[in-house]
Amino acid sequence: MNEFASMPDYGLSWLEASGDHPDIVLSTRVRLARNLQGHAFGPRARVNDREAILRLFKGSSGKSDILSGGTLLEMPAVALRTRRILLERRVVTRDLLGDEETGPEQGTAVHLSGLDPVSVMVNEEDHLRVQSLVSGLRIEQAWRMVDRLDEELGRELPFAYHNEFGFLTSCPTNVGSGLRASVFIHLPGLVLTKEIGKVLQGLGQVGLTFRGLYGEGSEVIGNFFQISNQTTLGKTEEDLVDHLDKVARQVIQYELQARQVLLRDALGVTEDKVWKAYGLLRYARSLSFEELMNLLSGVRLGLSLKLLPGLRVYTLNKMMIFTQPAHLEEAAGRDLPSSESDAHRATYVRRILAAEGEVSADDSASGEAELSDQA
Repeated sequence: MNEFASMPDYGLSWLEASGDHPDIVLSTRVRLARNLQGHAFGPRARVNDREAILRLFKGSSGKSDILSGGTLLEMPAVALRTRRILLERRVVTRDLLGDEETGPEQGTAVHLSGLDPVSVMVNEEDHLRVQSLVSGLRIEQAWRMVDRLDEELGRELPFAYHNEFGFLTSCPTNVGSGLRASVFIHLPGLVLTKEIGKVLQGLGQVGLTFRGLYGEGSEVIGNFFQISNQTTLGKTEEDLVDHLDKVARQVIQYELQARQVLLRDALGVTEDKVWKAYGLLRYARSLSFEELMNLLSGVRLGLSLKLLPGLRVYTLNKMMIFTQPAHLEEAAGRDLPSSESDAHRATYVRRILAAEGEVSADDSASGEAELSDQA
């Protein structure tokens, strides 16, 4: 069975570059952690616990309007490449996929909705992780999606809840609302002006944290950060969502100010960085994924500052997904060693940029003139 055939476009709706500030905020995610009464969870859960949870979830998902028409993928039965594709699309986590050698554990699954961009991971760190992933800065909308699904599942399943502490979770930092909200944000201005350290330190002081592309434990590359709440105890879901939204908008303002500093004090250096990044992407014959992300950062900055016309944010978002190893292998129809993967990545990027249209020096000059007029 080719599981990929049942979800070829799933997890890609955030690429559309909609919502507030889509050139800076790529996507918004909201996730709720839930566990069921009477079953061990976290590291104490055994195979019989996980299988029982999956059976209960299957029974409740059949009564959910949001999950109707969706697809349930039980991880041990899913091909390795499909699992990797789901990870690259940020639909599942490394925890759900398990150890690289032994693979996913029995009872682990993900249910992809046929309606909204929401899904449910079963038997990850917690019994259920209800999640949504949308384009741009749309924290309220993402929260409403998971809240509706949470209510549907809560009518059928006995969630583990304490009158004093709230929803009980495997990790103490999630106890309370069980909510983790995050924005995936591009901050090259703050990095280049060397203000990023102050901003990241400030996040910690207001109860937020930052991570890399794949969340906790992953590396920050290409000036892309995931900003999220650190704890959930003692605050309502609405409070957490509102707080993250306000702080994210403040960070965006800092980033916009930093970009104006670059235009005012280092226009030539910034243009050179942008066009070098574009040239390397346009003509390179081999690109590692880390190289690609760093170059995309420069091109994305140039597009946002109107230094590099002729491209769309959607195109750059798409490159981030379809140039990852499992996606390249799916396109090639076979496994690719690292060197071949780098060559396929460069070929894909060249083809996409060529289809988007050549960026000419005249376009650059007109863009610079527009900036001068605005100044």
